[in-house]
Amino acid sequence: MNQEANSPEFVIRPIEAADNAVVAHIIRHVMTEFGAVGGNYSSSDPEVDAMYEAYPAPAAAFFVVARNGVVQGCGGMGPLEGGEPGVCELRKMYFLPELRGTGLGGQLLETILGAARASGYRQCYLETLEHMYEARRLYVRRDFESIDRPLGNTGHSGCNHWMVKDL
Repeated sequence: MNQEANSPEFVIRPIEAADNAVVAHIIRHVMTEFGAVGGNYSSSDPEVDAMYEAYPAPAAAFFVVARNGVVQGCGGMGPLEGGEPGVCELRKMYFLPELRGTGLGGQLLETILGAARASGYRQCYLETLEHMYEARRLYVRRDFESIDRPLGNTGHSGCNHWMVKDL
């Protein structure tokens, strides 16, 4: 069932400082759901409790997806730590179970990629887990290609699937 973002029911918008607590909850909830807990995963990053402050424009952008005013998903991009100039990283794109299957994942991803292009990035990199099948399908549908090793120095050694897309 595809929904249209920015309809009265669904809104994709830039993160606000007031969203920090709910975004941290979403990130930790989803990562725990998929068994990605501990220092080798993004849920342990120091920025998780202050996502609004951690994604300053123009080099970075972070968005939330709200359903009837309640934030249920998030995702963003920023420069790839330890990566080549011109490469950004898709970061912390997670949906609570009740938002999955709405088609908004693709819309959020396109919003993030648009922000990356507008910021001058030429490539987008991401790290995920083999068993996050739906997320990986979404990335493949948006022309991300699997690569055989991680790029940069994200500190997320628990991730076991890496992908990249030319922008």
